[in-house]
Amino acid sequence: MPRLVAINHTLLAKVFVADGWVYKRTKGDHDVYTKDGFIRPIVIPRYEEIGIDIITSNMRTAGMSRERYFELLEAAR
Repeated sequence: MPRLVAINHTLLAKVFVADGWVYKRTKGDHDVYTKDGFIRPIVIPRYEEIGIDIITSNMRTAGMSRERYFELLEAAR
């Protein structure tokens, strides 16, 4: 299994959009995505590099496994 590394915010957004999350709004420099059936939104800051802590937190909120994340990441590239 590959290890998690920091990635660009646009690539991370593509991963979650491919998983069914929909862009809702921007608040400051953070993009907010929602998905039916989930109470909490995914928040992706518009940083040049998104750290591993933010990626894992969003994966946990989305109920996304590491395997699913890497599948979507490969497809988004």
